[in-house]
Amino acid sequence: MAIDWREIFVPQHSIVELIVRGSIMYLMLFLLLRTVIRRRVGAFSLTDLLLIVLIADAAQHGMAGEYKSITEGLVLCATIVGWSVFLDWLAYHSKVARDWLEPPQKSLVVNGRVIPRHMREELITKDELMSQLREHGVEKLGEVKHAYIEPDGQISVVKVSGDSPDSPKSTRRLL
Repeated sequence: MAIDWREIFVPQHSIVELIVRGSIMYLMLFLLLRTVIRRRVGAFSLTDLLLIVLIADAAQHGMAGEYKSITEGLVLCATIVGWSVFLDWLAYHSKVARDWLEPPQKSLVVNGRVIPRHMREELITKDELMSQLREHGVEKLGEVKHAYIEPDGQISVVKVSGDSPDSPKSTRRLL
């Protein structure tokens, strides 16, 4: 059986079409995930992972159609990575873009008191909050001067004793 080198390396679709398809799908999925999922405390849950896998599978055909060449796959991957890097660069260099692309830091606890409105907005239960606080060495809410949910979903804690914020454990979410 001979290898068809032309089929492997020569694109069957226009490179511009692949870039447009990849850009539209990336930006629409980014917008969807940014507005729906936003951020969550802790690591990925099983349902989060399943959601990402299903979205990737569903988006594959919208991005690429039935591409067969390595070149087309590489162009699509480069387009997706390019948008990701560009949006990170834009958020770093522009406060306006950062405010739109990243959720704001919110206070969850101030002087030992939970802020219920922020807990509801972030869909964080008191049990989840307490679990995160225990990871920072806090046993009671009264020990917390401030606890914030950061843009990446991590919880930072300033204890009443004046300690500096604990180094949060890695709880990043993919997007």
